[in-house]
This record gives sequence, C-alpha cells and structure tokens, in this order.
Amino acid sequence: MADVMQERAGVQVMMCDPAGPPVATGDDALDLIGAAFLGAEMVALPASRLAPDFFSLGTRFAGEVMQKFVNYRLRLAVVGDISEHLAASSALRALVRESNASDHVWFVPDLEALDARLRAVA
Repeated sequence: MADVMQERAGVQVMMCDPAGPPVATGDDALDLIGAAFLGAEMVALPASRLAPDFFSLGTRFAGEVMQKFVNYRLRLAVVGDISEHLAASSALRALVRESNASDHVWFVPDLEALDARLRAVA
C-alpha cells in the first residue's frame, strides 16, 4: 500500500504506509511534508516508521521533525504503540503530554483514537 489521502472526520489526512521508508533524517520529514502538500491538512505517520533516534530526545531529532511540520503548518499524528519508549523516558512522556494538548502534533495509539481526536476538534 502506498501513502494515500483519506478524509477522516472531515479532515484531509495523508495516511502513510506502515511499510514505507523510515523517517530517519530531517530530509525524510521534508519528503513527507512535500507529498502532503497535495491537499492534506494532517499526516498520519505510523510510529514504526520513525527512527529510534526520534524517541531519544537527547538527539533532538523529534524536535527537528516536529518543528518542520509546525513551520509548514501541517499537523502530524504519530500513530501506534510507543509505550516502551514512554516507559524508558520521563522527558518523552512530558513531550507527548504537551504535544497532545496542542493542535499541531499528536501521539495516538491507533486510527480510532485519531478519528476521535479529529471529531473532538471539529
């Protein structure tokens, strides 16, 4: 399956293929942003596609990726179970909590949770 555009709860979302290439650099994030500019308001990215560095905040990779999405005014939803990463890092737990309180970057466990969040802000 390739990345596809879907309307979810009235929002155009680019649904990223779980088997797609990993997001391991800032340029990889920009590639996603460029693809999403075909009409998406949000990118739903499987957590499994994020390089491990994303979840290790000392690398600053998460901040770089998130800032790129904010700069381009495109929302990002990281979709999937990241509980192992959360258990290992109180800083990551704080980042996820703060991100989920905003409208730009969300961390959700599955697509049903994403749909619920989208409906709640509609």
